[in-house]
Amino acid sequence: MGVLHLLFLTLSLTTMSTKAHNITQILSPFPDYTTFNNLLTQTKLADEINSRRTITVLVVNNVAISDLATKNPLSAIKTALSLLVLLDYFDGAKLHQLSGGAATTTTLYQTTGRAEGNLGFVNITDLKGGKVGFGSAVPGSASDSAYKKEVKKIPYNISVLEVTEPIMATGILSSSASDMNITAGLEKAGCKTFAALITSTGVAKLFQVAADKGLTVFAPSDEAFRAPNAPDLSKLTNADVVSILQYHALASYSPIGTLKTAKGPIITMATNGAGKFDLTVTTAGDEVTLETGVDSSRIASTLIDSTPLCIFTVDNVLLPPELFGKAPLPAPAAEPVMSPSHAPVVSSPSKAQFLRRLRRRCSLRLRHLWNLRRKVRRRNRVRQRTARRTVKSAPAPRNSRRLSKPYSPRQRRLLSPFSCPKSFISHQFFFSHLEFVLFFS
Repeated sequence: MGVLHLLFLTLSLTTMSTKAHNITQILSPFPDYTTFNNLLTQTKLADEINSRRTITVLVVNNVAISDLATKNPLSAIKTALSLLVLLDYFDGAKLHQLSGGAATTTTLYQTTGRAEGNLGFVNITDLKGGKVGFGSAVPGSASDSAYKKEVKKIPYNISVLEVTEPIMATGILSSSASDMNITAGLEKAGCKTFAALITSTGVAKLFQVAADKGLTVFAPSDEAFRAPNAPDLSKLTNADVVSILQYHALASYSPIGTLKTAKGPIITMATNGAGKFDLTVTTAGDEVTLETGVDSSRIASTLIDSTPLCIFTVDNVLLPPELFGKAPLPAPAAEPVMSPSHAPVVSSPSKAQFLRRLRRRCSLRLRHLWNLRRKVRRRNRVRQRTARRTVKSAPAPRNSRRLSKPYSPRQRRLLSPFSCPKSFISHQFFFSHLEFVLFFS
């Protein structure tokens, strides 16, 4: 019973650890965190949190976060909130059991690739009097944010803790990139061909206008345009080239966490009444792949992730099926029909040839049966002579009265006239000869 109980406990913990969570649903019953919950949704951080496991979210009540929410753009708010998402599991008990009374942990902001130095790390310190403080790992930063209480926890999956105020660091609110030049950023990231195309076709202006409300761009690298399967844009019309470029953008802010949780087709900026021009996202671990129906491309890196703008680099040029649909399979080639004049003529044997072949076969069969009969008769005569010699040379039994049978079974079998299949050979010979005679009569 003890082993079964331990097995059941292990399975229960495994089920709990793999259970999916939803941070917005966890915070929805608490009215004190309404502003914080809304900001997670607007910045798409909720999707990133839901796609991860073993995570800790430090929440702040409506009063403490009001200054951050009202005095800063959404991109800066997302950066500040990313420091409140710890990529490790901490609950109330673990905070008071830190080795050495302090620990440094990684935050979600560190995964963006824009954190300089220790800006993407947070120090956790077990202070005197049972208090726990949180502060930026940047040298000189104070642990001003203090732990208040546990809000919700799913053991070893997600823990939600309330802290007194957001974690701030020098320069954290000035790292906005929403007003950057898109083409300049693409050229710097090695996407010069894509940047030149959107500039020459006027698509860059559309991207710049859409970036104010939300824009996601999948920029192919220069190597992608030189790949063997890359399209020859010189053979396409200007409208088709514009459709391909718009096919690489979404009119919404969709960071990597949102793409991981996306279900169903995603509408692109090329979508119109003439075609769907949509994409499908597949996820394998941390790798995200875009499927078009014609080809696929892996998201290689995140160039910009600053609300409401997100730019990714992809390995291949995305080919919409509306322009590069799969060619139908070729029909099977029809078999050539030969005219009667060219058809091969199969000559049938004449009656005389047929009779000659049949006579020869019958003659060979009769000869074979006759030779077989002669061999059997010769072998039978040898056996009979051997049996007679054996009987004559055998000594007489001591008590002849008790001997009821003068010969042994072997001797009787050798002396028997039916020891070889004479009758069988004779019958075969007779019926074969009869068949031959009847056929030619």
